[in-house]
Amino acid sequence: MLLLGVVVTLQGVLASVIYSLIGLAVFVAGFYVIRLILPYDVHKEIEVDQNTSLGIVIGSFILGLSIIIAAAISG
Repeated sequence: MLLLGVVVTLQGVLASVIYSLIGLAVFVAGFYVIRLILPYDVHKEIEVDQNTSLGIVIGSFILGLSIIIAAAISG
């Protein structure tokens, strides 16, 4: 099937969905590991105590983990 000048196959779509689900699972597992490693409640520190520096650290962790997962999936 040709869609916007790109050949789309069922096998390619299925592979993309599987890789996306695996990537999301790894991302969620990594986030829970970082929450377990930190000695305080991340939710309380960011939302209740307005800890901006922790928000930046968690955001950086999320971006870094996402880049690693995307690189691993794309080969």
